[in-house]
Amino acid sequence: MRQAVLAATVDLLASEGLTATTVAAVARAAGVHETSVYRRWKTRENLIFDALATHSDTALPAPDTGDVRADLSLLFTALAQYLAAPTGSALLHLGTVRGEGDLEEGRRSYWRARMERAEALVRRGIDRGDLPSGTDPHLLVEAIAGPLLARVLLTGEPLEGTLVPRLVDLVLDGVRA
Repeated sequence: MRQAVLAATVDLLASEGLTATTVAAVARAAGVHETSVYRRWKTRENLIFDALATHSDTALPAPDTGDVRADLSLLFTALAQYLAAPTGSALLHLGTVRGEGDLEEGRRSYWRARMERAEALVRRGIDRGDLPSGTDPHLLVEAIAGPLLARVLLTGEPLEGTLVPRLVDLVLDGVRA
């Protein structure tokens, strides 16, 4: 049931958008009763965060090429492609809404987990000597992700193919000795 509901949620987000992705619509699409969805996820927001977390975990790689520059380029290129898709757009719009209780905890938990995955790439680079030992993994990841998010959420500028490698070069060359 969980997989059917999560898949239906992602499909609805992609085809109909965030507003149309209601618990009732998801339940219909998954072939389950609406109360079953509420029983498991409690709120629409919890459902959407769980669906997007599951989907983005498979859509976004956790590369380990042995080179921090290549790993970050692969991860953030996939992120840029994900953000350009309807599910990524829904994630961003839901993820920027400040709320209370479950919504706020779901938002924070989602982004914390994604940041930690990216920070692990940086820590591996530090451990291999690719980056100085004093490098702040969280800040480095934010420095690359920030411009991507700004383009999607603020300026609407395109996420062209050369953007991510240029951002990674800019940030990494700034932290190297």
